[in-house]
Amino acid sequence: MGYGNYSYAAHAALTAGRAHQAGAEVFKQRQCHALMNPKGLKVRECRDSADHPNSLGIVFALDVTGSMGAIPELLAKQELPNLMKLLTACGVSDPQPMFMAIGDANSDVAALQVGQFESTAELMDQWLTWSYLEGGGGGTGQESYELAFYVAAQHTDMDNWVKRKQKGYLFLTGDELPYPTVSRHHIEALVGEKLDEDIPIEEVIAAAAESYHVFFLIPDLDRRKKCEPRWRELLGDHTICMESPLDTCAVAAAIVGITEKRIPDLTALSGILTANGFSRERIGSTHRAIQHYAALTGGPAAFARPAGVPGSNWWKRLFG
Repeated sequence: MGYGNYSYAAHAALTAGRAHQAGAEVFKQRQCHALMNPKGLKVRECRDSADHPNSLGIVFALDVTGSMGAIPELLAKQELPNLMKLLTACGVSDPQPMFMAIGDANSDVAALQVGQFESTAELMDQWLTWSYLEGGGGGTGQESYELAFYVAAQHTDMDNWVKRKQKGYLFLTGDELPYPTVSRHHIEALVGEKLDEDIPIEEVIAAAAESYHVFFLIPDLDRRKKCEPRWRELLGDHTICMESPLDTCAVAAAIVGITEKRIPDLTALSGILTANGFSRERIGSTHRAIQHYAALTGGPAAFARPAGVPGSNWWKRLFG
């Protein structure tokens, strides 16, 4: 819901206290938590309040299959406070993250888990660590990412969009291809809704993009080869290839800051990251991950696309 005050100090202490714990000690769920079970899901709300008059919904849909467990663990044990600190440094006053966990609806027990939008460190951490890291996946080279687009489009309600026509953010992390459609059978089994027919993934992305800036974050350069081309067909330069899962929060915060016109160029981004303790190496990898997207903002020459790098107008044609 997004009520309550955020404390970076409390959040940093929480993550530092578990930094050396094994993943299974942090993520203790051995099945889908009852409150993250999407069956009968109505709506997840991102709301303004007296404490947070300019709420901004930011959804992280995390692939929790066997090859992708590193990002949830990094968030819970190290990086989530950095995300909030960087968002604030970028001028985003009232971010409200929400976590989803995504698996494979053809093989996993808990292929879709849905948290709430929150503003406090304790509640953000609660929903994140309530996620069941099933570690499955079907071995087909595809995961059910399309479910995240469906939930965002059909089951979230954000004041930033309803009141101000300010889009939220939907970040999917993954290293596989999406299924070509949202299966009506999966939606009925997981959410309890009956669809007349399957929904092509292009249509559900378009629906989510009405109220969200949508991005797919590939965790490292080795894994980009098997999934990047298809995601570029779907999302163009909103497909972001990172160099390490460690860069997830810095990249996401940079994208928000750039899109919200709070970061004018890469020099300003460097200053923000330096002031928040990021190494030269991580600043460089963050730059490289977002430079193609940043060129789309129409900003100064510092955001210009490097010569010879092909672009994509597909996203602009479809979503404007």
